[in-house]
Amino acid sequence: QVQLVESGGGLVQSGGSLRLSCAASGFTLDDYDVGWFRQAPGKEREGVSCISDGDGGITFADSVKGRFTISRDYAKNTVFLQMNSLKVEDTSVYYCGAGPPRPGGCILVKEWYDYWGQGTQVTVSS
Repeated sequence: QVQLVESGGGLVQSGGSLRLSCAASGFTLDDYDVGWFRQAPGKEREGVSCISDGDGGITFADSVKGRFTISRDYAKNTVFLQMNSLKVEDTSVYYCGAGPPRPGGCILVKEWYDYWGQGTQVTVSS
């Protein structure tokens, strides 16, 4: 059974940090591009960061550059999103998605991704 499970969300003060995990079961996450997206109430799901299969090329949305990092743990079949210097506007439900390897590298377009987790809530207070 193919499954993605996000964890690590929570309530944090502005300026704080959280590390989100996206754990896969039923397939090898390293064979896929993995993207992190977020969706606030009443808004579209937007891309945050992605990491390509294999060589691990990385892309970030402008809004999180310099604050967020993304990485893989191959042994744990997991992708992490380290979020530092969090801002109130980062408050959202965060989702990870897995999609087929894209020539040229991963892309922050939600339609590319076939498998999704259930999401984890991140709330940043002022």
